[in-house]
Amino acid sequence: MQSMKRGLLIVALCFMCLASACKTNKPQTVLFDGSSLLGWNSVLDTKESPASVVDVFSIENGNLRVSGQPYGYIYTEEQYENYRLHAEWRWVGEGSNSGIFLHIQYPDIVWPKAIECQLCAGKAGDMVMLGGAKIFDIECVGEFPIKQRYGDFEKSVGEWNEADIVCDGRQIKIYINGELANECTTLRGKGYIALQSEGGPIEFRNITLSEL
Repeated sequence: MQSMKRGLLIVALCFMCLASACKTNKPQTVLFDGSSLLGWNSVLDTKESPASVVDVFSIENGNLRVSGQPYGYIYTEEQYENYRLHAEWRWVGEGSNSGIFLHIQYPDIVWPKAIECQLCAGKAGDMVMLGGAKIFDIECVGEFPIKQRYGDFEKSVGEWNEADIVCDGRQIKIYINGELANECTTLRGKGYIALQSEGGPIEFRNITLSEL
């Protein structure tokens, strides 16, 4: 009898743990599903290089290909805060320049007020302050203040890399291929997210956002 009671207690505890886990699991949002750019808006600098959005941001074999020219970005229709952003990228041909913008304010100019997770080949993980954005960790002077990465964690050109960016309140942590590459404290913890066109061809895939 005691053995049966003990067994029932263990089963009950298992169900309680499972229920607790279900309550704490946060929903994941797929920002790019491999087939469309639904949920994204765009800004392009077409003064010198006229182009349409589909010329710059196209979908090939389930990947988002960014031409790099002209300069610009696509940004989410929604603003986000307290999240973990996952994105994978690789260079097509030679390494070039691109980035992921965080906490964008007034997304209607090139370039907006935002904090950039630099993806430039050889500099992935640097933080660049755009449009007057500031952080507490460095003296933000000049046009594009930079907080340098802790190390070089990106893979060779042509290989897929992973960026995981955790925005928790006003704290931002950037992980490149699983390694902590940079972190900062911001003045603001909410805004739009963007993918940059600035340089040469780059591809993105598996872009997801999980609530903290």
